[in-house]
Amino acid sequence: MEKTAPRLTMIALAVALNIVLGNLALFLRLPIYLDTVGTIFAATVLGPGAGILTGLCSALFTGVTTDLFSLYFAPVQLCVGFMAGVLLHNKKASWSLPLKALAITLPGTISASLITVLLFGGITSSGSSLIVQVIHGLGVNQTLSVFLVQIGTDYLDKLLAVSLVISAVKALPRYRQIVS
Repeated sequence: MEKTAPRLTMIALAVALNIVLGNLALFLRLPIYLDTVGTIFAATVLGPGAGILTGLCSALFTGVTTDLFSLYFAPVQLCVGFMAGVLLHNKKASWSLPLKALAITLPGTISASLITVLLFGGITSSGSSLIVQVIHGLGVNQTLSVFLVQIGTDYLDKLLAVSLVISAVKALPRYRQIVS
């Protein structure tokens, strides 16, 4: 119990990281999201539960302050937090970084694609919506257009996020003393 404050502090910092990077990507209309870097960090350092909590808090805070769409995409954050925790926390999995990023990406991509198509007709606040509309304009079905763009942008986003997190964790060799 004496380690509760450091854990909560790390989760709060991870939520802040998600909010800052997610809003930066939204402001710059990037085709990636950057809103799960903190979720993946918390999941890697503290485990799946912390990843899920970080993702949920991030989606709720961002949804009520700067981007209403974030509320609807909370299930994506939950998927990412869980998968990152399972694959990256205390694991020495022999999977390569690209495979880990893909495994973290797939459940969230399926959720995000369904949410985007069913609730928003393929258009959200993300810069990737522009790509979806171009592909759809070329005659590709709306659902397939969303999925194709979503898998591509999500994978690049998670590959970048996982790479950043793994580099950060390697640079912080004593973090386990803080959170264990």
